[in-house]
Amino acid sequence: MKILLYALVICFLLISSGFMQSGDAYTGLCARKCSGRCSRAGFADRCMKYCNLCCEECRCVPSGTYGNKHECPCYRDKRNSKGRPKCP
Repeated sequence: MKILLYALVICFLLISSGFMQSGDAYTGLCARKCSGRCSRAGFADRCMKYCNLCCEECRCVPSGTYGNKHECPCYRDKRNSKGRPKCP
């Protein structure tokens, strides 16, 4: 009986872990939007890093490759420690 109980618990954990995601569900959308936003950046890896951070916090990314930050005020208003815009 104990073996059956342990087997059921293990099966339940394995099945339920398939439905859970390691990150936020918005992460995939952020990656797609940021890859478009950073497509013409000189330092694409740095652009992607900061864009993804901002996207996950703000839940939006402005359209286009530059500007349009009025579409997402949270993204626009994020600043680094030196007071410069954090989000590309």
